[in-house]
Amino acid sequence: MKATGSKGLAVAVIENGEVVYVHAFGVRNAKGDPLKSDTVMYGASLTKTVMAFVTLQLVDDGRIALDTPIADDLDKPLPTYGPDPVFPRKYGPYGDLAGDERWRRITPRMALTHSTGFANFAFLEPDHKLRIHFDPGTHFAYSGEGFVLLQFAIEHGKRSKGLGVDVGNLAQKNTFDPLGMTRTSLKWRDDFAANYADGWDEKGSLEEHSRRSKVGAAGSMDTTITDFAKFTAALVRGWGLSPASHAEMIRPQVHITTKTMFPTLQPDLPADKQRKDLYAGLGVIVFDGPQGPGFHKGGHDDTTADTMVCVNSGRRGVVILSNDVRTEAAFPDLVDFILGDSGMPHDW
Repeated sequence: MKATGSKGLAVAVIENGEVVYVHAFGVRNAKGDPLKSDTVMYGASLTKTVMAFVTLQLVDDGRIALDTPIADDLDKPLPTYGPDPVFPRKYGPYGDLAGDERWRRITPRMALTHSTGFANFAFLEPDHKLRIHFDPGTHFAYSGEGFVLLQFAIEHGKRSKGLGVDVGNLAQKNTFDPLGMTRTSLKWRDDFAANYADGWDEKGSLEEHSRRSKVGAAGSMDTTITDFAKFTAALVRGWGLSPASHAEMIRPQVHITTKTMFPTLQPDLPADKQRKDLYAGLGVIVFDGPQGPGFHKGGHDDTTADTMVCVNSGRRGVVILSNDVRTEAAFPDLVDFILGDSGMPHDW
């Protein structure tokens, strides 16, 4: 923390599928209130791993299939759906896809492996329009928009298939509550207000914690280091999913051929420069290293730096949540100190 200027950092360690260490350091706000292990922090894109977990629970229940096109789960063509009446920006501008029939091919697997063909978000496109940049399923390009589409399919899908259900409620009922994650939610709760973390950006400026009023599968989760450690431990030991679904989640599926995660939609590296073991799993990135296969997921915004890194052998893992984006520079040393050389693709 001294080296990076970080104001707050929380760490958890998992060994053999159990949480063996949890600690928080630093402060959570400008007043200097201490960051604690039960302080609510922003989970950012760690939400995507939870979304994959929730989806696979639906797969196990026979309510959705990874390789059935999302179009088949909807009552009408995707481009005919208008904005959400309460939260107009909750879902993508699906009308923009009219005229490009490739939307009919997109499956839950493609959404969870970042291979839909979408940019990260439609609002980042120069004209703010949603478009498909490559044939779905053929390439990796990090996309929150794909996760938003999958959320849409689950929440607006055919009730005859067991869909039309709220993703936030599913996560709460089937994952957070059973694991005792009492201070985790996919949207803001008023009971978080007594102990939550504001954040610091790379210039050391403070930004208040955003109180997200809608569930966003790409990144709306609030959690604590204690709670997310419980989820990570459950994930590495296979809790909550069938053996087949757990194996599918952390299996190499779509080869990653770019130098870095961002910018998305960047050109492929030459074949001899590509990392051969780097793939998208379902809601995670999988890799191989000196200790065997592992997986990870990060979370990031202007004032947030989060990471989860797990090694399958020994069911080991580390979770780091920080309310100061400057901490991110220390992640490689911290992860390697805790896990040893895992092969984690820090430079990607």
